Amino acid sequence: MTLQKKRALHIGGASWLLLGAMNSGALADDTPTQLPDITVTAPSPIQRHRTAPARTPTHVVRAAPSRNRERATAVQPAPAAPALQQGVLPVVTDQFATVTVIPNEELRRSGGATLGDLLFSKPGITGSSFAPGASSRPIIRGLDVNRVGIVENGLGGGGVSDLGEDHFVPIDPLSTNQIEVVRGPAALRYGSTSIGGVVSASNNRIPDAMPTCAAAPFQTYGLPVKAPLADAGSPGCLNVETRTSVSSVNRGVEGGMLLDAGGNNVAVHADVYGRTTSDYSIPSYPYLFDQTRPVGSRQPNSATQSDGASVGGSYFFQGGYIGASITQNDSLYHIPGIDGADHQTRIDAHQTKIAVKGEYRPDAAAIDAVRFWVGATDYRHNEIGLADPVDLSSDGVRQTFTNKEQEARLEVQMMPFNARFAAVTTAFGLQAGHQELTAPSPDDPGSPLNGLWDPNNNNRVAGYVFNELKFSETTKAQIAGRIEHINLSGTTPAFIPDVFDVNINPASIGPATPRNLHFTPKSASIGLIQNLPWDLVASITGQYVERAPKPAELFSRGAHDATATFDIGNPNLGIETAKSIEVGLRRATGPLRFELTGYYTKFNGFIYRQLTGNTCDSAACVDIANPDQLELNQARYAQRDATFRGAEFQSQLDIGPLNGGIWGIEDQFDVVRATFTDGTNVPRIPPVRLGGGVYWRDSNWFTRINLVHAFAQNDIAVVGETPTAGYNLLNAEITYNTKLTQSWIGAREMTLGLVGNNLLNQNIRNSVSYTKDEVLMPGIGVRAFANLKF
Repeated sequence: MTLQKKRALHIGGASWLLLGAMNSGALADDTPTQLPDITVTAPSPIQRHRTAPARTPTHVVRAAPSRNRERATAVQPAPAAPALQQGVLPVVTDQFATVTVIPNEELRRSGGATLGDLLFSKPGITGSSFAPGASSRPIIRGLDVNRVGIVENGLGGGGVSDLGEDHFVPIDPLSTNQIEVVRGPAALRYGSTSIGGVVSASNNRIPDAMPTCAAAPFQTYGLPVKAPLADAGSPGCLNVETRTSVSSVNRGVEGGMLLDAGGNNVAVHADVYGRTTSDYSIPSYPYLFDQTRPVGSRQPNSATQSDGASVGGSYFFQGGYIGASITQNDSLYHIPGIDGADHQTRIDAHQTKIAVKGEYRPDAAAIDAVRFWVGATDYRHNEIGLADPVDLSSDGVRQTFTNKEQEARLEVQMMPFNARFAAVTTAFGLQAGHQELTAPSPDDPGSPLNGLWDPNNNNRVAGYVFNELKFSETTKAQIAGRIEHINLSGTTPAFIPDVFDVNINPASIGPATPRNLHFTPKSASIGLIQNLPWDLVASITGQYVERAPKPAELFSRGAHDATATFDIGNPNLGIETAKSIEVGLRRATGPLRFELTGYYTKFNGFIYRQLTGNTCDSAACVDIANPDQLELNQARYAQRDATFRGAEFQSQLDIGPLNGGIWGIEDQFDVVRATFTDGTNVPRIPPVRLGGGVYWRDSNWFTRINLVHAFAQNDIAVVGETPTAGYNLLNAEITYNTKLTQSWIGAREMTLGLVGNNLLNQNIRNSVSYTKDEVLMPGIGVRAFANLKF
C-alpha cells in the first residue's frame, strides 16, 4: 500500500470516528459548549445583522419612527454575556467557502510577529518565511503574492510584499484584534489578485461603535455592533489595554498600548507598539550546501526592529457613522542567508497610511446600508548592504522600492425582498484604485537597468454584485459576479538574444520600450449552503475567476539585491483564468466541532516565477553550463496551464470533565498537490501536514500541547528547487485569564501565559521559502506574555 493511501485511510478513519462520536454516549454530555458569536466581514458585502451583547453600548440611542423597528429602535443596555472560553475552535458555518478566524484571544496567545508566522501551521495556510519574524507573507493552498490579497479594515494593506518575498507586510498582529482568512468568492469582492484568498485584519483604529466600559472577557471574537447614535448626554468612557511579551529564542521584547475613549457622539482610538529582537537561535548549522562558513548557535543576520502608531476617531449620527485614521509603520530588519550575511543586507521600511470609512443605514424601504472605504498609502523602503563584502565602507543603499497607492470602495446593501421562491438580498459594489511603483537604484544611473524597473502605473476600476437567496431556514445560495478594467503602463528593455527563447541566455540589454497594456478580467461564482441533521452544515461553491498580470510580472528587468535574483518580466503575458470547485462540511456547536474541505482548481495560463538555473550580474547572464557562475540567480515569469487540488481538516472533541474543566483532543490535516499539464510540479508547494494534540480549559485556564508533522516535500520543480526534509513541530502553552478588582493597579482584567515553540528543537526548513537551504526556522524557545485591560 502506498504512503498516500495509508494517509488517506488514516484521515478517513479519523473523520468517521469523530462523526460517529457526535451522538455517542462516550462524550461527557450533550450540553452545548459555550462558543463565541463569530462575526466575519471579509467574505461578502452582505452583512447579516447580529447582536453582540459584549460590545453593545450601555447608553440609549435616540430612535426615529421607522419601517424597520429592529434596526432603528433604541439600543438598551445588554444583559451580561457568559464568559467565552479560551481555545475553542471557531468554526464559521454561514459562509459559502472556508473561513479561518483567528480571534483576539488566540492572537494574544500565539504572538506571531508577522501574518505569515501567525498562520504558519493553520490547515491550508503557511508563510513564505523569507526572513522569519520580519518578512513572512501568508500562502494559501500553495498560492501567494499576486493571488493572495491582504487587507486591513477593508482596505489594501499597502507596501510591496507582493513584489518580493523579502518585503514585510505592514500589518502587525500586535495591533490587530481579529484576522479572517477567506477562500473562494472573496476574489469577487476584493479583485482578481485575491484569486487564492484574502487575509483580512481588523482593529479599532476607526471606531465603528461607541466604547463601553463594562468588562467582558474575550469580547472581540466578533466585530462591534453598529451604534446608530450615541446619546448626546451620555457620560464619557475610557478603556486602556497593554500587550507585552518577551521571547527567549531571539531575546525579543515587544509591547503595545491601545486606548479607546468616547462620549458625546464621538469615539477616538490611539495605539502604539514596538518590537526588537536579536539574531534567533537555531538547532544546527543552517547552510546545506556550504559548510565552510563560521556560524554559531544563531541564524546570522536575522535581527529585527519595528514600531508603529495610529490615531483615529469617528462621529456617530442617526443611522450611521463616519471616521478616519492615520497610521505610521516602521521596520528595520536583516535578511538571513549566505548573501544576506555576507553583505549585511537589511531593509529599512516606512509606511504612512490614511484611511476613511463610514456606514449609513437609512430609514428606507429599499436600502439597508451604504458603506464606503477610502485610503491612501505612501510606502518606501531601502535595501541596504555592502557593495564589497570586505570593504565595510561600501555600505549603502543597493535598491529602493516605493509605492504610492490610493483606493476607494463603495457598497450598497439592499433590503431583502420576497421573490416567492426565495428571500433575496443584493449588494452592489464599486471599486477604484491607482498605484505607482518605482524601484530605482543608485548604481550606474545611465544603465538601461537602472533599478528593477522604471516607474510603472496601475489604474483599475471594477464593479461587482452579490446576491444571497434564502430558500428556507436550512437552504441558502449565493450568486456573484465582477468585472474589472485595468490599465498598466511601464517599460521593458530588449534582451539580446531574446530572453524568451528556449535557451534563456541574454548576452546584453538593449534600450527600454514603453508599454501600455489593458485588461478586462471577468469573474463569477455560485454557492449553496445546506443545513443537515446533527448540526452539520454542507456547502459547495463553484467559481470562475480571471486575473490580469501585475506590474512585477510584466516589467521586471534587473537585479533584486535582497533575494539575490535577476528578475525578468514578460510583457506578453495574458489573462490568467481559474475554474474551481470547493466542497465543505462543518459543525460549530456541541462537544465536536470540525471543518472538512476539499477543492479542485484548473488554471489556464498560470503565471509563475521560475528559477532557470542560469546566473547573472547587473548587466548580463550566463547559462547553467557556464563554469563562470555569476552572483544572481536568474528568475523569469512564465505562463502555463496548471491544476491545484487538495483538502483540509481540523477538529476539536471535548472528551469530558476533569478537575472542574473540560479536556479534549484536536487534530488537523492538509494537503495540496499542484502540477502543470505535462505532469511536472509547480514550484514551492507546501508539504502534506498532519497534527494533533490534547487540551484542557475552564473559565480561567487554558492549556494545550500540540504536535504537527510535515512530511518531506519531494514534489519539486525540475529546475531551481531542491527537496525539503520533513519535521515535527511540538508546541505547548498555558494561559490564565481573570477579572480583577479595581483596587489592583486599576486593571479590570489580566491575561498571563507561557508558550513553548519547537520544543523538540527540530531543524525546520520551509519548502515554500526561496532561502530554505540557507535559513532554518527558529529553534526551541519560550515566550511569556501579559495583557492588562483598564
